[in-house]
Amino acid sequence: MKSGWRATLAEAQGAPLPAGRRSAELLRHGSLELRYYAPRGMDPQAPHDRDELYIVVSGKGSLVRGGERVACGAGDALFVPAKMEHRFEDFSSDFAAWVVFFGPQGGERDNPFS
Repeated sequence: MKSGWRATLAEAQGAPLPAGRRSAELLRHGSLELRYYAPRGMDPQAPHDRDELYIVVSGKGSLVRGGERVACGAGDALFVPAKMEHRFEDFSSDFAAWVVFFGPQGGERDNPFS
């Protein structure tokens, strides 16, 4: 992880994946954690213990979130509350996203997007 306040796409694309992780951490401040996620083949995610925001950098696919499925592509922002089942499906080979984890474990208390 680079310390500081800026992360470039080139740095993210070249960042090594830590053992046991599917995304590279680029920035951290307080509860905020910025990661870069570029799944290949399939997305085996399990629910996370904090709220997260995906910002699609490249490619396209679908996000399955709880009982919903939505098409997504470069430039889209997608919110997933803590503990909700989710994964990307039918994504292109160039699919990648910034992932922002934030807030307390268990997620924000009054979350209208849950």
